[in-house]
Amino acid sequence: MNMLNNARVAIVTGASRGIGAAVAQRLAKDGFAVAVNYASSSAEADRLVAELTAAGTKAIAVKADVSNADDVRRLFELTEQQLGKVDVLVNNAGVLKTVPLADTSDALFDQTFDINVRGTFNTLREAAVRLNDGGRIVNFSSTTLALNMPGYAIYNATKAAVEAFTHVFAKELRGRDITVNAVAPGPIATSLFLDGKTEEQIQTFAKMPPLQRLGQPDDIASVVAFLAGPDAGWVNGQILRANGGIA
Repeated sequence: MNMLNNARVAIVTGASRGIGAAVAQRLAKDGFAVAVNYASSSAEADRLVAELTAAGTKAIAVKADVSNADDVRRLFELTEQQLGKVDVLVNNAGVLKTVPLADTSDALFDQTFDINVRGTFNTLREAAVRLNDGGRIVNFSSTTLALNMPGYAIYNATKAAVEAFTHVFAKELRGRDITVNAVAPGPIATSLFLDGKTEEQIQTFAKMPPLQRLGQPDDIASVVAFLAGPDAGWVNGQILRANGGIA
């Protein structure tokens, strides 16, 4: 349990549910104080914070739109004020809507790039001046980038940008002992993946990996915990494809 005032501090964006919530729970278990960021699901974020607090973890819920630079600045400021200076940033917030490129509206294009790319850019830029030396940054890409499936062109473009950020930012933080990596999950059984798909489509995806199942949020949380922890100190600028062998 995390009862220490000097506990390491993590921000997890988009953490009110799904993979983000699993990551927040795992980092709390590993001894981090956790800032649970959310954009709109306040009830879910509050429930998660109550759960973490009941288990002895220092945790707060912070509403912030990662696509808004002022919101991101406030997210870091509130975290510093209530938990301490940040050691780990997990960029989990994201949106996924599958539409053929020719049918993609300007609004959907803007929304996907605003959250997936600008959101990551905003948090990385803030982390550059606020993260403790020796810290960890974990971004989120996706294995869809390797599969080139129809309907994923815009989403894949945003994740390609995140991977580019990851490779370059790791080098830009030279001398501070901060690692920057990304996780690229395969199909994970969360609402982000399941919503809008038929049962037949879901089963098709489940059979694609050699392990013949969908991933679970805890599968990805374990990978994030590794990258955020001491055992990954020599892993930097890498994309870890946690996908059951699908690609």
